[in-house]
Amino acid sequence: MRTTVTQIARAAGVSPATVDRVLNNRDGVRARTRDIVMQTATQLGYFGPVADTATARMRMDFVLPAGSNSFIRALRKHLLDEATARPDVAVNVHDIEGFDPERLSARLRDLRGKTDAVGVVALDHPQVREEINALAQSGAKIGTLVSDIPTVDKVGYVGVDNRAAGRVAGLLLGRFLPPAGRQRIAVFMGSLAYRGHEEREMGFRAILSEDFPELEVVGLAEVSDDRDRAYHETLRFLDSGNIAGIYNIGSGNQGIARALRERQMERRVVFIGHDLTDATRLMLLDRTMDAVIDQNPRVEAREILRLLTSSVRGAREPEYLPRLQVVFKENIPTS
Repeated sequence: MRTTVTQIARAAGVSPATVDRVLNNRDGVRARTRDIVMQTATQLGYFGPVADTATARMRMDFVLPAGSNSFIRALRKHLLDEATARPDVAVNVHDIEGFDPERLSARLRDLRGKTDAVGVVALDHPQVREEINALAQSGAKIGTLVSDIPTVDKVGYVGVDNRAAGRVAGLLLGRFLPPAGRQRIAVFMGSLAYRGHEEREMGFRAILSEDFPELEVVGLAEVSDDRDRAYHETLRFLDSGNIAGIYNIGSGNQGIARALRERQMERRVVFIGHDLTDATRLMLLDRTMDAVIDQNPRVEAREILRLLTSSVRGAREPEYLPRLQVVFKENIPTS
């Protein structure tokens, strides 16, 4: 049975109308999207039978943090979904409990000689960097995902510009808060061991210093993406003084929201966070959150698979930085 336009659209992450325009060589499609559609159509056999991949099927492993982080759970799902549309790739996902460089390093060590490529959401830790480099030297192609580590031996990074994301958060807080003299801001993060979280904090503090010096960061809570810890830290901040704004760099939004509602502060404290999930969607709708800085896990899953697959085959694709999107109550995507 011939591959359909709908199947190609689903695998490429675009609409059937876009696929139709590409296959019929019509205008109105960006060059990168056109390349993605054509590669997907070829892999799915739209232009004719593809070669038997039984002996050429590559193994690809992804190492992700375990836990309640809704964005990472969505990323995991999209990685597996994308893999089902690629007969040339066998994907395995490994979940690492906790922000633990020992466990992460051990899992990377176990993959030596057993895989063609590894995508990793990694802590920027000396031991982890050494294991990534050793894994690359064993022949595996490495791609960093969501949070980059610039100094390791890798083929590329797929994720947003986290420093820019932090600057956007600072701009939103600065513009949302009324000019009322010095105001106190609380900052939450998952772990300083994630370079992406560190870069968001740097960007956030930089724009406050440049454009909003009246906003004072009075505390930084490292909560390991644990919503219960985020809840208790929020109560501590709220009970210690007048908090005007909260910026959550990582996960744990539900814990912060719970504390704000208990103290009946959800309409008085400006709350900015990351990643549009089922939970943050509801927080935007009831105005507990004021804005969400979103990145698309489906796009990131598709692009890391493309980056690593091309690298294993000897090709080279540029790193891909997905666009940031700021979501408010008024522009929540319908799906």
